[in-house]
Amino acid sequence: MNLRKRNKGTVEVHTSALNDIMFFLMLFFLLASAAVNPQVVKLLLPRSDSGQQSAAQKTVTVSINDNLTYFVEKQPVTLDKMKASIESYQKASPDLTIVLYVARGVSIENTMAVFDVANQLKLKVVLAVEPKK
Repeated sequence: MNLRKRNKGTVEVHTSALNDIMFFLMLFFLLASAAVNPQVVKLLLPRSDSGQQSAAQKTVTVSINDNLTYFVEKQPVTLDKMKASIESYQKASPDLTIVLYVARGVSIENTMAVFDVANQLKLKVVLAVEPKK
């Protein structure tokens, strides 16, 4: 009868290579998830406490500046021709969303004119605001 204890070997796991891989994956996903704001007409937007970034895949930007000039994708447009301009974008992608940028001094009547055009075309409208700091 052999009652001697056997020496068991120790098990080691080297994770230094795994740390490098995880660091590069984290760096890649951080850089890939960086959001770029759309280039629009420079406006002072209203502020909101709960303002969140909303990004739809298929959007068209409509802007109204202090001089009540309407822009569709940075192109000046009259209110009468806005519907035709947005319809041309809607033909390319039927599930279009309008992102509306309105300067602070613009009245609600001018803002609602864009909402009326969107309702006629059965499109969604998102009002862009600037978060309070």
